[in-house]
Amino acid sequence: MLAITFLGTGTSMGVPVIRCSCEVCQSKDPRDQRLRSSIYVQTADCSWVVDTGAEFRIQALRANIQRVDAVLYTHSHADHVMGFDDLRRFGSVNSGRIPIYASKDTLQNLHRIFSYAFNSETRFAGYVHPEPHLVDGAFSLGNTEIHPIPVEHGRAHVFGFLFRQNGRSLVAYLSDCKTVYPEGLECLEGVETLILGTPCRRPHPTHMSFAEGVALAERLSPRRTFFTHLSHDFGHAATEKELPGNISLAYDGLRLDL
Repeated sequence: MLAITFLGTGTSMGVPVIRCSCEVCQSKDPRDQRLRSSIYVQTADCSWVVDTGAEFRIQALRANIQRVDAVLYTHSHADHVMGFDDLRRFGSVNSGRIPIYASKDTLQNLHRIFSYAFNSETRFAGYVHPEPHLVDGAFSLGNTEIHPIPVEHGRAHVFGFLFRQNGRSLVAYLSDCKTVYPEGLECLEGVETLILGTPCRRPHPTHMSFAEGVALAERLSPRRTFFTHLSHDFGHAATEKELPGNISLAYDGLRLDL
């Protein structure tokens, strides 16, 4: 059993965008209202979030999240980490500690930004007590194998994550990437569900465009693909009509039972 809830599906600015009067930002369709991108993963024996954006508190309340056994970070850009402090409520029921899985660069940046939490000399009851775990290869949470997928995203050191159970590649989550390296493509072969960040209509220097995302989905041929990390370039209802039948736009609150 593996279930994924999209806590947020927006870009770093979210949707609606501040001071924007475009059709998507003024839309009344709730699927066009996108908080910063993050997912919540539940299995029979473990639950975790991937990234804690600025609205993580709102997302956790909206999704009624009661358990977080670990946090996986794709990278340390602000829209993926600034809800870090709201993990304190989960540490309070988890022996005070929250396992954090990330790359060396991301762990260093988290330590710099949230030094009060990582510095054991100034640690207080009720604060986040992170337990850092360096990700330099595959690891497991409960019965789920997690394979980091290094991807190109400008100068940032960014991971996608592939979740496997019982020899099956159930789902891959790649929120911020321009290019998947050859070794990553090999690891993704046979994935059943692909979640891919495609924030832009036009070509972008650090993100996949809509067309590039469709091309990657066609190359990997998963059963289903969901686009996330979406900007106000995409009205949900109109964009869905452009997509092949096995590709969909994700939206905040969408749950996948895999």
